[in-house]
Amino acid sequence: MLTGIRTVFLGGDARQLEVIRKCVEMDAIVYAAGFEKWETPIPDVKLEPLSPELLGCADVLVLPAAGCDEEGNLTAAFSSGPIRLLEEHFAALPTGCTVYTGIAKNYLRSLCASHSLRLVELLSRDDVAIYNSIPTAEGALVVAIQNTDFTIHGSCSVVLGMGRIGFTMARTLQGLGARVKMGVSKPEQYARAEEMGWKPFRTDALLEQVKEADLIFNTIPSMILTAEVLSRIPKHCIIIDLASAPGGCDFRYAEQHGIKAIPALGLPGIVAPRTAGMIIGSALVQSISDEALHNRL
Repeated sequence: MLTGIRTVFLGGDARQLEVIRKCVEMDAIVYAAGFEKWETPIPDVKLEPLSPELLGCADVLVLPAAGCDEEGNLTAAFSSGPIRLLEEHFAALPTGCTVYTGIAKNYLRSLCASHSLRLVELLSRDDVAIYNSIPTAEGALVVAIQNTDFTIHGSCSVVLGMGRIGFTMARTLQGLGARVKMGVSKPEQYARAEEMGWKPFRTDALLEQVKEADLIFNTIPSMILTAEVLSRIPKHCIIIDLASAPGGCDFRYAEQHGIKAIPALGLPGIVAPRTAGMIIGSALVQSISDEALHNRL
């Protein structure tokens, strides 16, 4: 339970509504700024404007899954105007307040460090990333189906990177009858991919492996789909880049040469915001509870 813990939410999208709901269920004292357009707010949530006074009461500050940009601007789908985090807001946070977000950029990290505030990036947790890989894979399939004139069943589907998203993506494609090729960088990944029934290859051999690809799903957040690689893929091949920004595809070259390459960030919040919010909410409650227990010991 989070009884008595003052939790302040700033902005967010539909996922944040589920996170707020979870905190209310766990008996936290919940304040929310940037939710003026929330059509059916939860009665126990106190809706307030963003101010240093609001932040001054926070035990926990919860930011959107995407955090804020390098100017402090927050995603705020339910706000009547823009929300921007400034130095004065962080200065108002009490000592001991923990800041939670999904992914933090340098601006947020710097402000938290300068005010000695603990920053927790929930999307970096293994459990959250594994759970999130499910709506990510489902969303990637939606993108693939909407942009192809052939079935995934029987297709040659290349997955680059055997991390948490890559593994789930490959297993999902396999379940639909695709011929899955897995680009890996480590011997143990090669062995696991082979054991799973996929066709593994080293990513340094990518030039040869993409020649028969119908679909490419990239999860590697560095430039792997270079102009040279893109020049080798079939004209009908669709690329869906799931890697964190700036991705791993030369989108400029792809556009110039008529290659359909689609950046697909934030799919859980787009295709399954309720599920994605429940995943984040459970992780948030667990983290707050663990920290409260640690402070009591």
